[in-house]
Amino acid sequence: MKHRFSFLLRPFSATMDIIFLDICFALAYRLKFGTTESLFEVPYVTLFWFINAAWLLILLLNKPYNFSRLTFTIQNLLVDLAKLIGLHIALVSVFWVFTKGGYSYSREQLLLTYVLFLCAGSLWRSVVLILLKVYRAMGYNTRRFVVVGYGPLSRSIQTFYQMYPEIGFKFYGYFDKMTPDNASSLRGDYSYLKDYIVRNEIDCVYCCLPYIDTEQLRDIMNFSEEAKYQVKLIVDFKGFLTKGVTVEYHDVQPVISMSTHYLDDLRVNLFKRTFDVFFSAGVLSLGAPLFMVIAVITKLSSKGPVFYSQERIGKWGKPFRIYKFRSMYPDAEQGGPALSAGNKDHRITPWGQFMRKTRLDEIPQFYNVLRGDMSVVGPRPERQYFINQIIEKSPEYKYLLMVKPGITSVGQIKFGYAENVEEMVQRLWYDLEYLQNVSFSTDVWLIFQTVRVMMQGRGK
Repeated sequence: MKHRFSFLLRPFSATMDIIFLDICFALAYRLKFGTTESLFEVPYVTLFWFINAAWLLILLLNKPYNFSRLTFTIQNLLVDLAKLIGLHIALVSVFWVFTKGGYSYSREQLLLTYVLFLCAGSLWRSVVLILLKVYRAMGYNTRRFVVVGYGPLSRSIQTFYQMYPEIGFKFYGYFDKMTPDNASSLRGDYSYLKDYIVRNEIDCVYCCLPYIDTEQLRDIMNFSEEAKYQVKLIVDFKGFLTKGVTVEYHDVQPVISMSTHYLDDLRVNLFKRTFDVFFSAGVLSLGAPLFMVIAVITKLSSKGPVFYSQERIGKWGKPFRIYKFRSMYPDAEQGGPALSAGNKDHRITPWGQFMRKTRLDEIPQFYNVLRGDMSVVGPRPERQYFINQIIEKSPEYKYLLMVKPGITSVGQIKFGYAENVEEMVQRLWYDLEYLQNVSFSTDVWLIFQTVRVMMQGRGK
């Protein structure tokens, strides 16, 4: 049975709010008057029953707690709580006006009630949200989805849910026309889709419009009523960033407006740059003794300079020199530009292998961050030689050049170092996903993930 517990979330939320509202009302009465003996006597018993009735009325009319998994965030929950409390205060105020002639209530007690309830409501929402996300990240309470239409755009959906397992979506495969090139990646073709949906109780079907035709889409939508699954469309914006997409209505005709306005958002850029400067300065100053030790070991472990410098391409295609602790022998690229072959690469020194696994070789790049060439979090900078090859295979790469490259990224954490251009293209989709979710919380999460990779020595 699908979502056998999901329907309990709303009544659970309503019950929790009613319980905490009553507790806060009684606690505020106790704090104001020093006792609760007269709480259930006139006039406060009348007010007690009214605040409960008013809250239930608001729930019936407003229908809160209605969040999708993507919008189920602490910010949305707290904003929703504040709106509910505001409406409730309005109703209680009206009640007070009509009963003012007969009853007298304490303003301090009511104010304290709402302050306590705001704190309690925020607390239980935060705890439940964290527990639910952890529960989903562990693989429980998941929604099953398939993607119809196979290609770079459809793979980005799978990448997104791999990045955020706490949302609780489990991937069940791709469906498309079978060809020799894609057969190994598909679960089946269109003829197998309906039976697969029914047998595996699929909750959501993502349809990629570039890869399926109108008749196939109509058939999937019609069958959704019978099989009870959601249909979601993935539209090919050719790499345009979704944070700049808005829908305007010209009479009844929807028009999609696309821009990359967030790239020029002064507040976003200023905040991110401020964080980069302070974080980088802190790392370089506090870690200076350790970095000196790394520099000495690098110098003594093999012949050659301590630091390695190379030209990379930054924001808007501007070249800059990147700095790292040297992890290869000095003549590593005497035959021309070449990517690392991982643990089997004879060009990497033994100490360099350790630095790469722990990402210690990347530390000098914090100097690049202070200079403004890079950011702490952003897509990995590449050489022009490889960028030209990547764009031939995946033109979407040029959108990574709209932002500053970074020391760490989703691609570095989820994929790691690439051994060839094909792997660089695969890593590209992780970094493109980051562009659609640029935020301070995402950056902090990626920094913590990077530290975890460093401590576990899982860099590759």
